[in-house]
Amino acid sequence: MSSIDACLAGIAKVNERILAKPEEDRRKHIRERSVSVVVPDLPAVFDMRLTVEGLVDIVQRPRGGPEARPQVRITVDSGDLVDLAEGRLDPGQALLRRRIRLDASMGDMLRLRKFL
Repeated sequence: MSSIDACLAGIAKVNERILAKPEEDRRKHIRERSVSVVVPDLPAVFDMRLTVEGLVDIVQRPRGGPEARPQVRITVDSGDLVDLAEGRLDPGQALLRRRIRLDASMGDMLRLRKFL
């Protein structure tokens, strides 16, 4: 199990990867979406917005509190979140092995695969 700080660092690393893509590619594949990352092994949910400028407005809140329904919800254990961010866990394999759960529209899933 990783800490909340390690999860935030992992989210920051994913944001760096998104911003490393050329702006033209980001504009082509990213549609602004609300995103929640639910971490079941920690008492935390991370809410943010995915935009062409990367992941913005990142807020950590306690799990179980009131929430708006995000357009994309990712459920992943803290250790797997850190491993995904560090490149030690392949996103496709994680989805197939059910180590990560992605609740999003089909269009959003197809766009997101370009950046995971």
